Amino acid sequence: MTVSTVMTENPACCTPNSSLTEVARLMVDNDCGEIPVVEDMLSRKLAGVITDRDIATRIVAAGKNSADAKASDCMTTPCVSVDADASLETCCEVMESNKIRRVPVVNDQGGVIGIVSLADVVRSASASTTAEVVREVSTDV
Repeated sequence: MTVSTVMTENPACCTPNSSLTEVARLMVDNDCGEIPVVEDMLSRKLAGVITDRDIATRIVAAGKNSADAKASDCMTTPCVSVDADASLETCCEVMESNKIRRVPVVNDQGGVIGIVSLADVVRSASASTTAEVVREVSTDV
């Protein structure tokens, strides 16, 4: 099974200059906790990712004004990704080794074409694989 068969296609993305208000609205509108950050909306070349936790810990908890903040102020970069033709097993290994719950899927040019979340793994992988991934991404480094 390849990543392309389980990923959420064409995820909502933002740019480094997107306001955190825009990013948070994308999360609400798309019922997700991570937004890929792309260099520009045309190429969708992956520049980083921003999670709801990034906003909470790097902006809100730090006492910064979220109304003035941009995605670039709290996004994670560099970030890991997988190719669409990668196996689900490889994707799970990437998630485990990097302690991440979501991973962007990119095309040959590095453009974002999808995202795989733990929920996608749960729906697609065996119970033992799912348990292992959840255990590994949840274990402190």
